[in-house]
Amino acid sequence: MNKKQEIQIVDVAPRDGFQAVKAPIPTVSKIEVSKALAAANFKRIEVGSFVSPKAIPQMADTKDVHAALSGLSDVRLSTLVPNAIGAKNAIEAGVSDLVFVLSASETHNQSNVKRSVSNSFGELEKIVDMGKCVEGFMLRFNIATVFDCPFEGRVLEQTVQDIIAQAVDLDFPIEFGLCDTTGRAFPDHVASFCSQVIEQYKSNKDIGWAFHGHDTYGLGVANALYAYDAGVRVFDAAAAGLGGCPFAPGASGNTASEDLVFTFENMGVATGIDLEKLLDVAALIDAFPDVDTGGHVRSLPRKRICG
Repeated sequence: MNKKQEIQIVDVAPRDGFQAVKAPIPTVSKIEVSKALAAANFKRIEVGSFVSPKAIPQMADTKDVHAALSGLSDVRLSTLVPNAIGAKNAIEAGVSDLVFVLSASETHNQSNVKRSVSNSFGELEKIVDMGKCVEGFMLRFNIATVFDCPFEGRVLEQTVQDIIAQAVDLDFPIEFGLCDTTGRAFPDHVASFCSQVIEQYKSNKDIGWAFHGHDTYGLGVANALYAYDAGVRVFDAAAAGLGGCPFAPGASGNTASEDLVFTFENMGVATGIDLEKLLDVAALIDAFPDVDTGGHVRSLPRKRICG
């Protein structure tokens, strides 16, 4: 492993995790989880999404959740938006950190956001124009199915490269989220592609990189480690391994935040996260009805994990 530089973990359970739960989660419970994650010292948390409540009813109270969390200090709260309308609604609700998602695969993009990749990119351009007028605006551009599509199989690297190049040409600060949407990426593929794009854009200080992994095939932590070795320093994960894209058949939960914290910390890579408090959050989530949780370390005795 290369230089042991500290990393930042973005917990996405309050969005990517909760959206996969069919039973309604009370707004107060969503607020409780986000506050508990902040207490565990997460500096970035992805909370809900501004999407059509008909498409994802679980996210209908995102505005209320963000409003209740507005008093949190020293933590950035982001929200996912699939289009310019969602971005406008989020900004009007006082959210300055937006996560825009577009799939490299045409088939998955149609399934996920009901539009072509080209049309989705037009939405990104509108969001960039909005962001120029918002103080403290931060844009994460999540590219889904970077490595594999549940409908088309392995995605051509050049397809992803073209999307990245087109976004860079917007000449606006962007953090790219390279997403293993299905959890079917393999460590060597993750390492080679992350290394390639980081090297290609290393002179552009307005570009950042994050890795978003799922643990469908038990490769979530391994892929994160290979992404780290390639130069990635921001990682998405979800407490209790909650999640799974509802528009990617067969995809299971996100890589568990506690698994990443446990692994990186024991390898000498600082995360800044209080693992004991994070395990409490995972237990809180696991007690919700109709949740499909995952992860590994939380099933072990605490003294073996935190001792």
